[in-house]
Amino acid sequence: MPEAARPSVGQRKTSRKCYTVSSMATGLVYDPIYLEHDTGALPEGPERLRAIMARLEESRLLARLVRIPARLADKPTIHLVHPETYLRRIQKAVAIGDRTFEHSDVGIGPASWKAALRAVGGVLALCDAVMERRVDNGFCAIRPPGHHARHENAGGFCLLNNVAIGARYLQRHHGLERVAIVDWDLHHGDGTQHIFEEDPSVYFISLHEHPSHLYPGTGYAWEHGKGAGEGFTLNLPMQPEADDADYQAAFAKFVLPALRRFGPQAILISAGFDAHMYDPMGHLRLSSVGYAWMTRQLKNLAQTACNGRIISVLEGGYNPRALAASVQTHLEVLAEPTFEEALMDLKSGMY
Repeated sequence: MPEAARPSVGQRKTSRKCYTVSSMATGLVYDPIYLEHDTGALPEGPERLRAIMARLEESRLLARLVRIPARLADKPTIHLVHPETYLRRIQKAVAIGDRTFEHSDVGIGPASWKAALRAVGGVLALCDAVMERRVDNGFCAIRPPGHHARHENAGGFCLLNNVAIGARYLQRHHGLERVAIVDWDLHHGDGTQHIFEEDPSVYFISLHEHPSHLYPGTGYAWEHGKGAGEGFTLNLPMQPEADDADYQAAFAKFVLPALRRFGPQAILISAGFDAHMYDPMGHLRLSSVGYAWMTRQLKNLAQTACNGRIISVLEGGYNPRALAASVQTHLEVLAEPTFEEALMDLKSGMY
């Protein structure tokens, strides 16, 4: 919805003939180019996004979301995280027809470089939309994912670190001083941690299956940053069979207090949904309801800390049906009216 057409809380319609519950404006980034990123037989494939978009269409949630067009990311912005020498290696591998990039778990095809640029560009477009208040929050249904990509290394299906570039863009382009990244993917976001572990301006929090059981073997509780960044990394490794209640306890005891102390000006979510009980990749037992609960906690905190600014970015999730259901609940919570909006509507007679 264009900014001029989007009413603020104090300007929402008060006609008693209108019975539609008002909601926050929630953005969605998606582009067909993401389907063309060909990873071969790897589980990170285009059917993931097809399942998400079909579910959003069938549930009629898609019509409630504000579509944010992705753009091609420019190299100077990508250079905030990845050097040109690394980008040239990716481009060369794609150009000569390689089917993997430096690791067997990083599949590539002819469209992979363009898809990667537009994946990053989609995150940047959503950052702009949130900061300019064209939307309150949003979700990027993109691929390739990014949280295993380090400064000069790919890994775990990831080429460019979408979330890390988004965080740096918020700082350099929009002037934010404190950005938080909450990563609830099944796997530890080792690339994101590597990029920010010496930086006190970015608080990285990761909930993931214990590294003694799962790739990439990092993310122990004693990893909490280095140098100036000491204390600005929080790893919460979860034991196999951890479920919604375990995540809720971790949020209540560690995640939410840490975020309140830090006072982020925006929250990015590395939103992997592969900790779901039906996902084939790990041993955790989250449900779509559990993802909705975590989303609501972050949304409530963001309303107080940073004007509701949440930029959520897809990472893992390899059971298409479970992934689609989890993304649906995630977006439904992001699009819910806030308490203040609901109260205003109640007073105006919209309920």
